[in-house]
Amino acid sequence: MKIVTAAIVQDNGRYLIARRKLGEKLAGLWEFPGGKVEVGESLPECLRREIMEELGVNSDVGEVLAESHYRYEHGEILLVALKATLESKALRLAVHDRVEWLTPDELLGLDLAPADIPIARYLLEQSNDD
Repeated sequence: MKIVTAAIVQDNGRYLIARRKLGEKLAGLWEFPGGKVEVGESLPECLRREIMEELGVNSDVGEVLAESHYRYEHGEILLVALKATLESKALRLAVHDRVEWLTPDELLGLDLAPADIPIARYLLEQSNDD
């Protein structure tokens, strides 16, 4: 099973979500940016590296907020969502063709990657508790 990180970036009650571009795995599906943990890497190290690779910005990574376990055709993953703050909103997209800042209920209206759905539900539950 692969461990994959996901960035939960919030700004004024909205969350950053990105759509995978054509030619990428899960093309056309929306996801929280992030990626696979490499050997010897901690979860925060992985997410900082992936945000730089995918979005072209530095980030501060905080605590684990939620996890999602999912079995895709190409393999099983544990998606670990961590709180993150971007040092800039001037994003340079590498594997995505679009980003949006959406409220938790808007997130669930997207065609989300299956492993990301429980994370979006978690964010909606948290927003309803506020």
